[in-house]
Amino acid sequence: MRIAIDAMGGDHAPEVPLRGALKAAQEYPDLELRVYGRPDDLAPYLPENLPTNIQVLATEEVIGTAEEPVKALRQKKQSSLVLGLKAVRKDQADAFISAGNSGALMAGALMQVGRMKGISRPAFLVNMPCFTDFNKSWVLIDGGANVDNKPAHLHQYALMGSAYMRAVKGIDQPRIGLLNNGKEAGKGNQLTQAAYELLSQEENIHFIGNVEPSEVLNDACDVVVADGFAANMVLKSLEGASKAFVTLLSDTLKTTSWKSKLAGLLVKEDLKQTFAGLNSDNIGAGVVFGVKQPVLKCHGSAKDDAFYYAILQARQMVQSQLYDQLAQDFEALAQADQAKKEDD
Repeated sequence: MRIAIDAMGGDHAPEVPLRGALKAAQEYPDLELRVYGRPDDLAPYLPENLPTNIQVLATEEVIGTAEEPVKALRQKKQSSLVLGLKAVRKDQADAFISAGNSGALMAGALMQVGRMKGISRPAFLVNMPCFTDFNKSWVLIDGGANVDNKPAHLHQYALMGSAYMRAVKGIDQPRIGLLNNGKEAGKGNQLTQAAYELLSQEENIHFIGNVEPSEVLNDACDVVVADGFAANMVLKSLEGASKAFVTLLSDTLKTTSWKSKLAGLLVKEDLKQTFAGLNSDNIGAGVVFGVKQPVLKCHGSAKDDAFYYAILQARQMVQSQLYDQLAQDFEALAQADQAKKEDD
């Protein structure tokens, strides 16, 4: 099991990616981790006795988070992101993980790893917490890779999301919901209405209908399908609301009456456990879905555990042979579509 890691991507690189890799290497000897980064930057964080299943590969360049993706990929061919993706293309690694430039990762995955046959547009699959059961999580696809989508794209996202939840989360019949502004079948714009029709006719998924944004955190379904624009708006709204709530709660407990301060002390440990259950680092990385091999994206501000769990997530994705099955399924769909066009 060979996993390539971009040690130079993210706000806390290279220390955080390295610590996550070291922990995974020590606990899972079946892993072979290929860590890409500039030697001088990596040196202060490498232990004297490096685990034998970690290989450090020298790179010369770094793609910054603010750089224009395609331009950076063309100009920085010796960057950790490009060389890690090339390793997957050349069959030197089975998966790639980075917390770096999202646009460069998506474009690089398409350029280096290649789009899976039958996939119209790859998407970002984002793992999300469930507020009603911290042992559960759900996924949102497309998390923002494509601003404009067609109904057929959302149909493919539903198939990909369902396959992911079966292979990685072990759910036999994942519940698929279509993000919309109402639960009734006739709700939404032309895109969601047409997508609803396609999903309701798809026999290979368990489609439960429309889901509203207010429901997604409360175990409404296992896979929320949406166009990239709407999904990204939901993600940013949830992020902003959660930060505002935490700030408001903290300020209330710290700066008001002695009763509030006493209450804060009494619920402190309970709040810690609650927020730990909602920690995105423990849920899993995002996935560039629709390319030929697993490419995972950690948040730019990710901590050690995020990389550790992303490595385990990639391990599970490879072990389950998810991508082999997806390749077969979408090739069959493409052949069926071609045959239908010829008949017409």
